[in-house]
Amino acid sequence: MTTPVVALLGTGTMGSAMARSMRRAGLSVRAWNRTRTKAEPLVDAGVVVADSPADAVQGADIVLTMLFDIDGVVDAIRQAAPAPGTLWLQASTVGVSDVQTAAGVAEELGLVMVDSPVLGTRQPAEKGDLVVLASGPDDAREQAAFVFDAIGSRTLWLGGVGQGTRLKMVANAWVLSLTTAIAQSVAMAEGLGLDPQSFLDAIAGGATDTPYAQVKGPAMVKQEYPIAFGLAAALKDAGLILEALDKARVPDVLGAAVHRILSTAAERVDPTAVDLAAAVEALRPQRG
Repeated sequence: MTTPVVALLGTGTMGSAMARSMRRAGLSVRAWNRTRTKAEPLVDAGVVVADSPADAVQGADIVLTMLFDIDGVVDAIRQAAPAPGTLWLQASTVGVSDVQTAAGVAEELGLVMVDSPVLGTRQPAEKGDLVVLASGPDDAREQAAFVFDAIGSRTLWLGGVGQGTRLKMVANAWVLSLTTAIAQSVAMAEGLGLDPQSFLDAIAGGATDTPYAQVKGPAMVKQEYPIAFGLAAALKDAGLILEALDKARVPDVLGAAVHRILSTAAERVDPTAVDLAAAVEALRPQRG
């Protein structure tokens, strides 16, 4: 099978990193972003920047969508209107019902869809170390591997379309719960007159430590939030997790608390400008 041409729709934090990984792997990449200026830096990596989704898919063998939500995904793929039979890798984080919406659009347009959200934030995306949660037809695996091997260190094939998104919801529920738990302990340490770094030092290397605590925790302590997993995206995902919990018939007591914490944080800071670590701002006492 010859090396495919990939059309990437969406060049935000994750999409841009994935584009660079694909180029390092020798794939030809044509990219589109709603705000063109966010895609233009990719030209230095050899990516062709297109003016529209339709332009991006001209001559492409594979279309990869990495957009904010299902509305953006459906709008972009309809504008693109890839040729029937084109492989569509839908990597955007969407909900358990949203993925069926995407599958319906794929059927309407005659596309071969693989539901393929990823685990990882900006840093692993930049290194090509994402974990791909793939679900879709078995006969799409060989062609999809060109992209999945470029952007990820592992690919888990999980069955029919929709299973990848379901596992993504499960994994993101863990990530958001873990992050808000770290935030609570940091804020609690501060409120009790402790240096919050002492909490991170106390768990370091022990059974209760996680690498995530030693990444997000210092950002919370310093109140510096460079984006790896943006707060706006995390809040959107928290809403999708509530939907998934309902689908799973699991009580949402924890998911609802996480959603409330992220919602409060988004009221206190610009959610589009900070990382998920800013969740701690919802738990710090407000001054004045």
